Amino acid sequence: MNALIHAHSGLRWIALILIIFAIVNAFTKKGTSLYEKKDKMINLFAMISLHTQLLIGFILYFKSGKVSFEPGWMKNAMTRFYGMEHVLMMVAAIVIITIGRKKAEKAEAPFTKHQYIAKWYLIGLIILLAGIPWPFRANLAAAWF
Repeated sequence: MNALIHAHSGLRWIALILIIFAIVNAFTKKGTSLYEKKDKMINLFAMISLHTQLLIGFILYFKSGKVSFEPGWMKNAMTRFYGMEHVLMMVAAIVIITIGRKKAEKAEAPFTKHQYIAKWYLIGLIILLAGIPWPFRANLAAAWF
């Protein structure tokens, strides 16, 4: 269980870096008429890293002691966060990013592809950042790694 917790916490950094890289790449290439295989791979790997995080997160959701549905669980900040807030925000962000990538792949113009990635991945990133149990957030008992 400890290995999964550390993997989930450590892989968060890889996922965030890939998402940020995809967003920066899309913004810098929005004015060009090129959408290369490299761009497609950056977007794909960013999405795959989030889907991997989601799978590990679902295992932790059902096995972790931080998630409890005993009476009064909504009154406890930690059980409410991990039992509802964290999972809803992460799933919403991953769905938004996945939709953005799918829309980009279906678009024909390179400008539109980059525009979809920039917009949808940025919205997803904002939700991801809001849903991460950062160590400075009180009562969540989270670590940097």
